[in-house]
This record gives sequence, structure tokens and C-alpha cells, in this order.
Amino acid sequence: MNLSYPRRISLARTPTPLQALERASARWGCGHRLWLKRDDLTGCTLSGNKVRKLEFITAHAIDQGCDTLITCGGLQSNHCRATAFAGAQLGLSVHLLLRGTAPAELEGNLLLDHLAGATVSCYPKHQYVTEIDHLFQQWQDHYASLGRKALKVPTGGSDGIGAWGYIAACEELRADFTAAGIEQAHIVTATGSGGTQCGLTLGAALHQLPATVWGVNVCDDEQYFLGKVAADAAEWRQRYAGVEEVDCQVRVIDGYVGEGYGVASPQVFALIAELAALEGVVLDPVYTGKAFAGLVAELAAGRFAGCRDIVFVHTGGIFGLFPQRQGFHYQ
Repeated sequence: MNLSYPRRISLARTPTPLQALERASARWGCGHRLWLKRDDLTGCTLSGNKVRKLEFITAHAIDQGCDTLITCGGLQSNHCRATAFAGAQLGLSVHLLLRGTAPAELEGNLLLDHLAGATVSCYPKHQYVTEIDHLFQQWQDHYASLGRKALKVPTGGSDGIGAWGYIAACEELRADFTAAGIEQAHIVTATGSGGTQCGLTLGAALHQLPATVWGVNVCDDEQYFLGKVAADAAEWRQRYAGVEEVDCQVRVIDGYVGEGYGVASPQVFALIAELAALEGVVLDPVYTGKAFAGLVAELAAGRFAGCRDIVFVHTGGIFGLFPQRQGFHYQ
């Protein structure tokens, strides 16, 4: 279909490959063909799913006359790191509001945040959770007092603007399906702030992609994401008058959060190591590792019976692996 996109800035290295996982299919596929949409390859320091969203968010910021991006997340937020480097590329200042106490030594995404020149403010978890809206407003007011204009970018870049990133990605997937001979598929992605799942769900409908989209939640629960993805889709419709009305049926695979956000079980770490040795693909313990573990368990349980092809969207996150290296046990 001819879909009218808002302006975007080219930041991501796209299209990303759709990679067949032949050995992983034999190991865990239960008769299915497993594929990997390599969105970990959207760039180097700008790697991962967040970059697709930032193409539209940064264009919006510049068009609104903003010179600063303020966003938030955990200490090892992939989104915050990607925002820091997108800002550096485009000459925008970036201010990160991070949940947690700053460690004595910088590593992983947090190190990269500083290398990109972002301003970093860390807040204890309770203050962050209860006051994040106030903190956003406080810093927006601060920049306004300096004669500057700051855009508030929500967690994960997940809103009606960011949704365009994966609406556009579904055009790539349609071409991928044709090239790979995929007639029908299930698309599975980690979902942590809901934006990628929202874009994929909308995009699959808008581009008539023969696929069902599932989000494996890595925090909160099914009910939260049913509401969050639907709310982001509603904001997208409201913000962009005239977009086509499509069915946005949200599907969540719950039960794989484990002990909490950012906490992976020994089984998840073992699966990450096994897939790396089997296919040369590296997942992370916060998002993709948990989601892939959920996919493997659901394949074994027969959830996807009747459909040959399963596409797992690799949303990146490799820099978050290093601060959790203690989860791997090697002699």
C-alpha cells in the first residue's frame, strides 16, 4: 500500500538481513523453520531496534525546533545509549535520566553514554519511579530558562512517533518473506516498553504482511502490555490524522520475566551461550535472551503448530551483556 510516512532521518543501516537459523531450527524448532531478523545490525554504537524509532523521533525534534533530547531508562538502557549517539551524530544535546545508583566504574551502555557526550543524571529507583514525570518537566524547564528547547522522549522511544520505525520495518519484512519463500509466519519479539511490538503489529496490518506478531514481555505482565501497546497505537492514530484504520490485535506471551526486569536465570545465560556457539549470534540477558528462551519453550509446548516459519526479531543489546558477564561460567 502507499503509506504516507512523516519525515525521517537516515540513521539505521537498513534493510537488515533475514537470517535462516538452520542448526537452531534442528535443535529447538520442533519442525519449524527459525529465522532471525538481524536488527542488532542496524549500526555499531547505534545498533538495535531503538535506531529505527529514533529516525522519526529525531526528525520530529528538529522540525519542532528542539536542540536537546531528554529521555530515560535503566543504567544499562540500550535506548538511552542509542539516543546519546543519535544526538551526537545530529548535533543535538542529550540528557539521560537513569534509574539506579551510578557505579564506581563505567561499563557497557553507561560508558558509551558518557563517550557520546550525554549529560547523565542518576536517580534512586524509588525516586525515579515516583517522580519521573516531574524530573522530565524540571529539566525541560531548566533548558527553557537557558533559551533552549528540549523534547521529552519516553522510555524506549515508545510512542506514536516511534511506532513508525517498525511500521516501516514491516515493508522490509514483506520483501524478506518474498525472497525467502515465506507464505505465513509468526513474528516474535522481546517487549519491554511496547513500542517495537506496537510498530510491528500496526505494520503487519498496514502492509498486509502474512504474519501474526507476538511480544514476549521481559517485565511487567500480559495485561500491562495489552494496554500499553493499544495505548501507543491509539496515540499514533490520534497524532497522524488520516492514517488507515486497521485492526491492532495485541498478543503477548507471558511467563518468562523470571525474577524481574534485567535479571536472567542460569538457564537464559546457558541458552545465550549455546546459541552463540551454534549460530554465531549473540543475544543479551535483559531482552533477547529471555524472549528467545520463551520462544524455545513455546515451540516445545506446541503453541505455533500449523505454521512452518517463525521469525525472531533480534532487537540488539550486546553492550548490556558485558556488565552481566558473571552470569556466564567458564574455566
